[in-house]
Amino acid sequence: MADKFINARGLQCPGPVVELFKVAKLSESGDLITIEVTDMGFKKDIAAWCRKTNNELVNLSEEDGTIKAVIKKG
Repeated sequence: MADKFINARGLQCPGPVVELFKVAKLSESGDLITIEVTDMGFKKDIAAWCRKTNNELVNLSEEDGTIKAVIKKG
């Protein structure tokens, strides 16, 4: 199992999801991917993306205008 980090701060939709897709595609089942974004629309996008791709949204938090999501590759 590997931990991966994506800094997608400053990217607007669909940038953060595109970056997440690239990393997830190269990840193995059980890997944890942490992504930080500043696009507020990402909060609803990430939940839908996880459902659609059979990945688990482990944690979703927001602090000082940055959204942090932890996704477990399915």
